[in-house]
Amino acid sequence: MILLFNTMSRSKEEFIPLVPGKVGMYTCGPTVYNFAHIGNLRAYVFADTLKRVLLDDGFEVKHVMNITDVGHLTDDADAGDDKMEAGAARERKSVWEIARFYEQAFKEDLELLNILSPTLFCRATEHIQEQIELIKRLEEKGFTYTIEDGVYLDTSKIEDYGKLARLDIDKLLAGARVAMAEGKKSPTDFALWKFSPKTKKRAMEWDSPWGPGFPGWHIECSAMGMKHLGETFDIHTGGIDHIPVHHTNEIAQSEAATGKVFVRYWLHNDFLVLEAAKMSKSSGEFLTLRKLIEMGYQPVDYRYFLLNSLYRRPATFTFEALDGARSAVSNLRDRVLSLREAKGSKNPQKAEEYLSQFRSAVRDDLNTPQGLAVLWNSLKDDELGPDEKNYLLGQFDAVLGLGMDRFEKKEEFIPEEVFALVEARQTARKNREFAEADSIRVRIQGLGFLVEDTAQGPQVRKA
Repeated sequence: MILLFNTMSRSKEEFIPLVPGKVGMYTCGPTVYNFAHIGNLRAYVFADTLKRVLLDDGFEVKHVMNITDVGHLTDDADAGDDKMEAGAARERKSVWEIARFYEQAFKEDLELLNILSPTLFCRATEHIQEQIELIKRLEEKGFTYTIEDGVYLDTSKIEDYGKLARLDIDKLLAGARVAMAEGKKSPTDFALWKFSPKTKKRAMEWDSPWGPGFPGWHIECSAMGMKHLGETFDIHTGGIDHIPVHHTNEIAQSEAATGKVFVRYWLHNDFLVLEAAKMSKSSGEFLTLRKLIEMGYQPVDYRYFLLNSLYRRPATFTFEALDGARSAVSNLRDRVLSLREAKGSKNPQKAEEYLSQFRSAVRDDLNTPQGLAVLWNSLKDDELGPDEKNYLLGQFDAVLGLGMDRFEKKEEFIPEEVFALVEARQTARKNREFAEADSIRVRIQGLGFLVEDTAQGPQVRKA
């Protein structure tokens, strides 16, 4: 039995799919206007862990993930610039170049983190007609109205609007800002289709029955989810920041159009909290996976760090915590390598007991911290032989996704020239010549090595 915490009911529920043995799962993907920061990536490690647990239990999983390459405005209240156009202006490239570049960068991040690829990636720009057809269904049922800047959903006509977030609509209305798009009836109403400015042609716009423009952000997930998974499907995942607006609006428009339950299980991961660092892309100061790699960490270190926290609890990121994860991965790698060539069986029955403990943990709302504890207990158990431990490592890793089968012993030759530069950098740092120290670090990187400052002194490794 798999238990999952359903945001809709605020309780753990036994997972029972619509179709026995099969799962339809949708994950809110990225808006591809910049690199994903490490907080974004928590959502995809969580969704990957969920999928791996389902696969381990024998389910066939159809996993759909959207790529938002149009329509996501800088303000959730249907105001501001389209994030794609903002990204293009920032880098002086076309919106299409921005979209494809950052989509590829995101997919590379997924691969580095050993995240299983979705069955299907869906680009919003390749499903414009499906979005228009969904808006037409809502219009025919009387759920829309049109004002100067676009076509809106009238949330007052949806009796249970806000049920996922448990919004207090009356309180929201009472505290709403006076400033709202002219003609907009309620602050909770949202754009289904935005009109292009009359004074200029947008880089991304399409003809529609209501005039040239582009789809709102929320409509894409409903249209693509229903196209590829059906009008009702099993699981929808995303970050908790999507609950009050994006997922609330997905539910409203989908269920208004079809008269059916849109999603049966809503699962959300909590925030990654950074100490002494910013997560905001708008500030230009945010940590990416690439930055962690430049600092000498491996993607598996970050994945292990995330697995050591419950997905629906806040996870506080510090470099001390990441160092702890790296140390654990290093220890795990040593044990995996020492067992790889070893042979011998002692107690197959006890191995099955460990596997049962592990599966009980991860099937109880993805309790990966407890799953990791079972892994370490089994490795330390002298009553198990190498055969049992290797068997368990394979079973555990199918769910944890640490890529243990690819662990290798790294024999690193570090040239004397690099050691000399490291010493010179240390001297510059002691003399508080930090610009010189940074320059030397760049020279070291140019030679294919990374230098990392630790409490024990500088550590050098191949890039």
